[in-house]
Amino acid sequence: MDLTVVAYVIYLLISIGLTVWVARTLSRNGRVFIGDVLQGNEKLADAVNQLLVVGFYLVNIGFVTLYLRSADEIVAARGLFEALSVKLGVVLLVLGVMHLGNVWVLNKMRRRGIMERQQTPPVGPQGWTMPAGA
Repeated sequence: MDLTVVAYVIYLLISIGLTVWVARTLSRNGRVFIGDVLQGNEKLADAVNQLLVVGFYLVNIGFVTLYLRSADEIVAARGLFEALSVKLGVVLLVLGVMHLGNVWVLNKMRRRGIMERQQTPPVGPQGWTMPAGA
């Protein structure tokens, strides 16, 4: 069997496995932030969380498949490891950037929700007072 094909198979298995692991971790832990942003609306939090996971899968698996092709033919075990290290390193960097992007967006949403809740008075106005000196 051609070592290039072996590299492709190993690359796909590891990359997709890492993508699934990161997506599940983001989904499980990000749900807490989404629930807080949406003020406890559990149904909406689950829906938004699921949409984020689907988008994460689409972007990352799309990148993994586009990055699959190798320009050089792999003829030795050393070349196999070198090609895999470069490809998997790039995939890990992209997953890390996507993870940080998700955390940043969720944190922005959470901060905005907290600010909006702080601006809402706890009790509506109950009357008017005359200004001093009127």
